[in-house]
Amino acid sequence: MTAPLNLAADDFALFGLPRAYAMDAAELDARWRDLQARVHPDKFAAQGAAAQRVAMQWSVRVNEAHRRLKDPIARGAYLCELQGVDIEAESNTRMPASFLMQQMQWREALEEAGTADEVSDLGTRVRAESGVMQAQLATFLDGQDGAAPDLNAAAQQVRALMFVQRFLQDIARRADALDPL
Repeated sequence: MTAPLNLAADDFALFGLPRAYAMDAAELDARWRDLQARVHPDKFAAQGAAAQRVAMQWSVRVNEAHRRLKDPIARGAYLCELQGVDIEAESNTRMPASFLMQQMQWREALEEAGTADEVSDLGTRVRAESGVMQAQLATFLDGQDGAAPDLNAAAQQVRALMFVQRFLQDIARRADALDPL
């Protein structure tokens, strides 16, 4: 390991990236490859078992950070956490009525979908809405036009995106069930 890495550093600092929701995926992946090249256990094979164990811990740490930063929902939750806002994923299921109505409409559409094409179309619509929601999350977390971040709105948006992510998994299961193989 050339420059010393700080095990206690947050994921953004570990990757040398600014603490922001907006992320260049190619840059993140390039930094991940660079870090993995520096800490991969095989690189330390000649230095003995202890050095390899430390390298393995670092490799796991780098992979976990990469996974968290690469996933937009996990990154949003992590940014909230870093700024002292608990997203309360397990205890707070309050959502705006409009979001709940949308969820009900999607669920009904999924139940009524009788063909793989109908399920696929629903998946396309839900993924598009997820993209809009992620753009809103970026605004809540990074601010816009000089406005301060709105961390409470960001936490609510992360929770909503978690619902959408689970629904997309339901869509995938339904598509698999309709696929005749």
